[in-house]
Amino acid sequence: MVFRAACIKLLITVKILLCAHDDNVDAVFLRVVPNRSQFFEYEAVTFHCEGVSHYNVVHTLRGKIKSCSNTNEKTATGSSCSIKNLYTEESGELLCETGGGEKSNIINITVTAGSVILESPAVPVMEGEAVTLSCRNKTTSSSFTAEFYKDGIPIRNSSTGNMTIGRVSKSDEGLYKCSISSAGESPVSWLKVTGQNTDEKQQRADPESHAATPWIIVAVLLSVVLVVGALCHFGKDYWDRGKENNKHYISCRILCSFFFLF
Repeated sequence: MVFRAACIKLLITVKILLCAHDDNVDAVFLRVVPNRSQFFEYEAVTFHCEGVSHYNVVHTLRGKIKSCSNTNEKTATGSSCSIKNLYTEESGELLCETGGGEKSNIINITVTAGSVILESPAVPVMEGEAVTLSCRNKTTSSSFTAEFYKDGIPIRNSSTGNMTIGRVSKSDEGLYKCSISSAGESPVSWLKVTGQNTDEKQQRADPESHAATPWIIVAVLLSVVLVVGALCHFGKDYWDRGKENNKHYISCRILCSFFFLF
């Protein structure tokens, strides 16, 4: 009976560990493909909501995006939906929301009918990473000179239409736009820079190792229960015969009592 009670305690512990791990892994996260915050009108886009099997893409001002709700597909990491034609009125803050009311991070996109956009990441950039901003002309793909602005101030001219920041820092956070001579200028987009703690870096570097951690703990706990439980349960005869060695007998009984009480 005591051994059975210990096994039940172990199962409860395992359940708590795995549920806690699932809550951490299954956090709802919205990303957009291609990963940029500006789009030309009538461009296609795909939204991925990781961590849930079904969701609605919601515009914070206009509500659910119907075209996305109709193309919701399950993926290996969650769900995704594709919109063939974006319209200017779909500009603004978007998030994914589950039937239970759980909400993801917010992504801000701008859909323009103009001729120039700035391709900048829609999701925050980690400090220390490299990021490239590209000025794009809707009417031509040939080379052109673009001027980049941060917070309304010109910061760089580029004959390739690209601007790379080698190691992003918080000081690079701000409102960016670009302009092309004779074509016009893009809307502005906020480049957000965020820090990253050691645990997050480790998880990005070795996600399989991180995911396996709870199972390693479970295996160790199970092994300890089986070994100590077997010794306590099936070793009674041996201990009874060894009562003469009182010190050894008492030590074993204390070990078993402590283990099962815990």
